[in-house]
Amino acid sequence: MVDFDEALDILENKARRAILKRLAKEPHYPLQLSELLEISQQAVVKHLRVLEEAGFVESEKVPSVKGGPPKKMYTVNQSFSLRLDLGPNLFRAEHRTMPKGGPIRLSSNLPGDLDSVVDNIGTRRRLPLVEAMSMLSDMDKALERIDEQRDAIIALHQQVMQKVAPTIDESSETYEERQLAHAMLNHPRRPLDLDLFSQGLRIQSMDAEVMMDGLRERLLRDFASNTGSLVAAREGTPLPWWLAR
Repeated sequence: MVDFDEALDILENKARRAILKRLAKEPHYPLQLSELLEISQQAVVKHLRVLEEAGFVESEKVPSVKGGPPKKMYTVNQSFSLRLDLGPNLFRAEHRTMPKGGPIRLSSNLPGDLDSVVDNIGTRRRLPLVEAMSMLSDMDKALERIDEQRDAIIALHQQVMQKVAPTIDESSETYEERQLAHAMLNHPRRPLDLDLFSQGLRIQSMDAEVMMDGLRERLLRDFASNTGSLVAAREGTPLPWWLAR
């Protein structure tokens, strides 16, 4: 499975995106793709090799209906989503794999207004075209609502980052300390990998640990001050990460 950077590197090529768009609908031969996309078969084969090595597509040999040698048929092999949010105080890059399972398994994570769709596709019968169009229309509307909500949450996230930026600047003496604070804010629900952080800034892990200790102390003081609570602990006690929420 490729990560965000590898997927972006492969998909930056317009021809590869066009090939995947065709293969997502139905399997194709290289010659078919060459004629449809008006690029050489040699170029198509080269792009398909890159896509197959990365796991985006898979191929199988299919006997020729005219009695000739078997041909390679290609089809899409992965289901994922790439998300990139960019702006002042905003950078979120995600590679998300689509969940697997049938309608019943997926239903717990779906909006309630799609229950009828789940019920209708939970059977073995084939869908008439007109019924499928109606269902897809309902799902498109649901996606639009979810996208609007996500955009609003991302915008709110950006505003929080903008308002905390002056606090980071005032309380941090060095560039490395500011980057540590930003790294914690980017993933507030899980502990920061200090070794990975140190490698990214090319500093010693011990220096990163010292900075983290100082940041933990400031977070504890801020928590106590903002909530009116008394935080008592032995010296050197690590900050519980739920306090940083």
